[in-house]
Amino acid sequence: MSFISFFKGYKNFGIFFSVLCIVIIAIIYNILNVDKPLPIYQPAMVSEELVDSTIQHQLKYHTIADFELINQNGEIVTQDTYKDKIYIADFFFTTCQTICPIMTDHMYQIQKEIINDEEVMLLSHSVTPKIDSVAQLKRYAKKKGVIDRKWNLVTGDKKQIYELARKSYLAVKTDGNGDEYDMIHTENFMLIDKKRQIRGFYDGTDPEEINRLLKDLAILKDES
Repeated sequence: MSFISFFKGYKNFGIFFSVLCIVIIAIIYNILNVDKPLPIYQPAMVSEELVDSTIQHQLKYHTIADFELINQNGEIVTQDTYKDKIYIADFFFTTCQTICPIMTDHMYQIQKEIINDEEVMLLSHSVTPKIDSVAQLKRYAKKKGVIDRKWNLVTGDKKQIYELARKSYLAVKTDGNGDEYDMIHTENFMLIDKKRQIRGFYDGTDPEEINRLLKDLAILKDES
């Protein structure tokens, strides 16, 4: 048998093997590039300094509690305002001169991305509700380009906001030098799903983190 005849005998096997390799490579590529489901964050998964001591070891069933607050237009905002919505939440105060302006600018960028998306809204809670009256929030909203139907800036009872921050959103630190409900907000943005579960934490001062948030939002929308 000549050298050429030998290889002709393996021609069909060679074709089959090549096709098989292509299929295997395609499968591996698709597996590696499939978006993984976003985690569902529980209190035990978050830094203890951001979580109320009563729930620090909770491992499941964590959701955002019911709430009743007032927005920049003097309207009552509750959990029903966000029923069947995905939303992005944060904590801020209007007189903050450090990280808040950056966070608000980034929230404004997100607002532009979701402006025509009826599934997604924004929610910013004041950690200094005595200072951030409805009138103060309205001035801030106008200055920052807030669109009312997409983005609520809310104020209200300080104890309720504190408990939301520490027991629901797992997003602020306590201030030992102030009263029992004093808060030091973080730079965190929280991605909340339609079941009121936390699906992501993001540094609201970091443009790359905002891009990650928007990618995760797309994954969450496909999931819901």
